[in-house]
Amino acid sequence: MENAGVGWIAAIIIGGFAGWLAEKVMHSNMGVFMNILLGIIGAIVANWILGILQIQPLSGWLGYLITGFVGACILIAIGRLIRR
Repeated sequence: MENAGVGWIAAIIIGGFAGWLAEKVMHSNMGVFMNILLGIIGAIVANWILGILQIQPLSGWLGYLITGFVGACILIAIGRLIRR
C-alpha cells in the first residue's frame, strides 16, 4: 500500500468502496467488514497477479481502487467455486 501512495486509513476506505463495487457487480450479499477485507486483500491479490504478468498497475487512489475491485471480484468468484 505504501507503494501505491495510499495510507492505512485511505486503504480501508478505498478497500471498502472497491469491495462494495465488487459486491454489487458480482451480485453477492456481504457486510461492510467483508467488503473492506475483500477490497484490501483483493488489491494485494490483483497486484500479485499483475506482477506475475509483468504489468505495471496504476498508482495512487485510482489504481488502488481498480486493483481492489478486480481482486475482490476474483476472490468472490473463487469463493463461489469453492462452495460448489
